[in-house]
Amino acid sequence: MHQFPLYSIGHFINEPDNRTEFEITLFEHMEEPAVDDPHKHTFYEIIWIDSGRSRQAIDYVEYELTPGSLFFISPGQLHFFEDWEPLTGGSLLFTEDFFLLNYQNKDTLFELSFLDNFYANPLLKPDSGNFADIRHTIELLRREHQRTDRSVTIAQSLLHMLLAQIQRCIDSQEGKELSKKYVILYKNLKHLLDQHFAENWPVSAYADKLHITQHHLNLVCKQVTGKTAGEIIRARSILEAKRLLTFSDLTITEVATQLNFLDSSYFARVFKSEMGVSPVAFKQAMADKYRVS
Repeated sequence: MHQFPLYSIGHFINEPDNRTEFEITLFEHMEEPAVDDPHKHTFYEIIWIDSGRSRQAIDYVEYELTPGSLFFISPGQLHFFEDWEPLTGGSLLFTEDFFLLNYQNKDTLFELSFLDNFYANPLLKPDSGNFADIRHTIELLRREHQRTDRSVTIAQSLLHMLLAQIQRCIDSQEGKELSKKYVILYKNLKHLLDQHFAENWPVSAYADKLHITQHHLNLVCKQVTGKTAGEIIRARSILEAKRLLTFSDLTITEVATQLNFLDSSYFARVFKSEMGVSPVAFKQAMADKYRVS
């Protein structure tokens, strides 16, 4: 099975041995990073666009970034630079440890609905007023990071402020503020899914692990994503199938076996109902586009 390169922040500033946990770079000052596509990150990245356009893909979904937009990439997602016109804007990179510095409670990171999601739209287009406020905070962060006497405490506080501003934009665009409790439960489900998707557990098994009823888990998933728990579990399995079909030499039967489907014909039916094409047609379509030499 193909293993995707997993990059730290150091790789993106062309200093692979640099263990930095926070960086902020402007596209116009940035050297092209020596990273392969597709790849995964060990860190969070927020891209903002002031001018120009860029196309990016996360887990096979393509997005067009335009001026005034923000784009979020989380650890473990499969990221691919599709296209890259002359851009102004930049990229903010931070690790979970940097965000949680001096915080014991990891839930503070989990409460942000736009990070760590494989279902949510990673592209945000705030209105011009909100984008200007967000840009102002980014600029404060950038200036702080450039100081010789820079303070991690100030940078972390500004990062928290920036992420809260982004979350507020998302809540206002969706017309509701999600219950933090629900977002945390959903992300705990996602964490379990990342560990156990290949075991093809039923909804009841995930509910038991989270110490809640199946009904409550469904309610949480519907509130956070608009989808049922069963749909979320199936989508994670299909995402892995897409990765295996694209980047490994496994046959359709071997992919079905690896993901614990009853048999390859059942897997093919589930895949086609989810994707609209058969696994064979999907594998063919992706071969030219994403094949890693």
